[in-house]
Amino acid sequence: MTVSLSTVHVIVDDPDAALAFYRDTLGLKVTNEVPYEGFKWITLVTDSQPEVAIVLSQPHAGRSKEDGDALAAMLAKGELGTINFRTDDLDATFEKVAAAPGVEVLEEPAKQFWGARDFAVRDLAGNTIRIEQA
Repeated sequence: MTVSLSTVHVIVDDPDAALAFYRDTLGLKVTNEVPYEGFKWITLVTDSQPEVAIVLSQPHAGRSKEDGDALAAMLAKGELGTINFRTDDLDATFEKVAAAPGVEVLEEPAKQFWGARDFAVRDLAGNTIRIEQA
């Protein structure tokens, strides 16, 4: 039996602003955009792992008002999970990401106690993103 990762959902409050960050700053490619009842889901992939999809969606998209409200509150507090990426040039990636409008730098590039050299930021929606050197 083989199990592999296929899709990661990232909750964002503004899909268009998030798209500008994930596509234009991180370099992900859009493979699908699905509007439905006033919301939209945007699917992106990386060149190095095109089989793993990242789906941007809003808190209330496809959810009850109560669940959407709970997710929106968690998102506003920055309490949803961390998204981890890997790059072949950490310093260049940091310069590009840190210069993106609305991005909050949490940690500049540094060697971590667990062995990785990485940095951490919050995207425009408040999600924590860590990017490590490959």
